[in-house]
Amino acid sequence: MQPFFTDTGVFIALEGGEGGGKSTQAELLVRWLKSLGHTVLLTREPGGTEIGSILRSIVLGHETGDLSPRTEALLYAADKAEHVDQVVLPALEAGKIVITDRYVDSALAYQGAGRALEVDEVEQVARWATRSLRPHLTVVLDIDPAMGLARFDGADRIEAEPLEFHQRVRQGFIDLAVRDPEHYLVVPAGGSADAVHADIRPAVEPWLGQAR
Repeated sequence: MQPFFTDTGVFIALEGGEGGGKSTQAELLVRWLKSLGHTVLLTREPGGTEIGSILRSIVLGHETGDLSPRTEALLYAADKAEHVDQVVLPALEAGKIVITDRYVDSALAYQGAGRALEVDEVEQVARWATRSLRPHLTVVLDIDPAMGLARFDGADRIEAEPLEFHQRVRQGFIDLAVRDPEHYLVVPAGGSADAVHADIRPAVEPWLGQAR
């Protein structure tokens, strides 16, 4: 499928492994963009819709137990399909800035590289689910998995995977960014939240002209 970059609104995805501070950076971005007068929607995957919340409890809950990697990939794809149709595309069509905490790249890194599925096959499913809608900018918050995981007191089903799994995930994100530098920014996430935010702003600013 050919990539689709909408010409209305601005679509920004925050990606990366566990403990990289995606939620914090998303909130800082929203605060900054609103201070500039923009209308901003903050959302997440999985869980950005009512159906997504149910799917989130399945894929992240320990009570789910082991899942076939293909089943896991399809559950994430279902969440993405609902999220794009019900939340992301309507907001972009209205000219808003949409910031999502995780998007397609998480499927490619976690279910592709992490679970050792064929990344191209996972991508076909994920792109179909999202109508091939791509973010204008994907910010990869890069952190050593050992450091990132140490920031958690508890761990969900995915976070509890072995370190080797998370190392493959990290490399998966880096590989995606290398393939398309025009639409990616890789930011070292080990520093202070304010320093990381300062690194992100210059990459976001060129896209703001598309927002109403």
